[in-house]
Amino acid sequence: MTGARPAATKNRWRSLIWIVPAALVLLVVAVLAAQWLRALPALGDFFTRYPGETELPVSAPVGFPAWLAWQHFLNGFFLLLIIRSGWAIRTTLRPAAHWIRRNTGLLRTKNPPKRISLDQWFHLNLDALWVLNGVVFYVLIFVTGQWLRLVPTTWEVFPNALSAAIQYASLEWPTDNGWVNYNSLQTLAYFTTVFIAAPLAIATGIRLSGAWPRKAATLNRLYPVEVARAIHVPVMVYFVAFIVVHVTLVLATGALRNLNHMYAGRDDGSWVGLGIFALSVLVLAIAWVAARPLLLRPLAALTGSVSR
Repeated sequence: MTGARPAATKNRWRSLIWIVPAALVLLVVAVLAAQWLRALPALGDFFTRYPGETELPVSAPVGFPAWLAWQHFLNGFFLLLIIRSGWAIRTTLRPAAHWIRRNTGLLRTKNPPKRISLDQWFHLNLDALWVLNGVVFYVLIFVTGQWLRLVPTTWEVFPNALSAAIQYASLEWPTDNGWVNYNSLQTLAYFTTVFIAAPLAIATGIRLSGAWPRKAATLNRLYPVEVARAIHVPVMVYFVAFIVVHVTLVLATGALRNLNHMYAGRDDGSWVGLGIFALSVLVLAIAWVAARPLLLRPLAALTGSVSR
């Protein structure tokens, strides 16, 4: 049994290799189509009327506070490991270990605790930390008014988002001043991520977790596990796509200034933001490599019993 484990782990990411050439082909097609559209005289008035962004309310804040930089890093940190552990749950045939909660003290229940894989334990704990970080984020954006930069306030955001998408795809970037205002495509993407994808991930994750009441027949009939599973995985794919596109555009549309906005809380072309970003990438890489059974076993043993 131990000899079959490395093979299963080795093949875990191989099934995703086809995505790279497929994405390159789609990218080339999109660029050619967008450049053709930009050259059409009939669309000249469209791009003039809808330059790619809509005005914010007068009360909208300018710039990014320090807490938003920390939130951005922590959100990326937890989300990256959630994706890693979630994919491991789907692809690992023979878990390296299992974890079971100690049925003692305040956590003691009549029913015996459910045994789960070490990947599931890691995934659920990351989920809890991500949700906690998200609660803090929601509170702060509404207290400070940062929500005004994320929530569309006019229907014109949609044609402007289409305009911005064509400009991006044609490799002629739309006017960008994220320190003051996002373009409409960014607004829709961030709104979808914060207010749609994240709540969907939480709602479906709870349904799939051991915390869901298994014997609640009516509740289970109203919210079948198959529905949750059918939504949960596409939401994960959405987050992966969002991260790839987000990081690519941040680096391609003025890396120094964008990274200063996100990590240094300043609107200039200094190298401070890039340095902090490089350090954060190093931390993410170390966490990705370290998230293995050798280190997860002793951590899981702090809250339960770990069996091979």
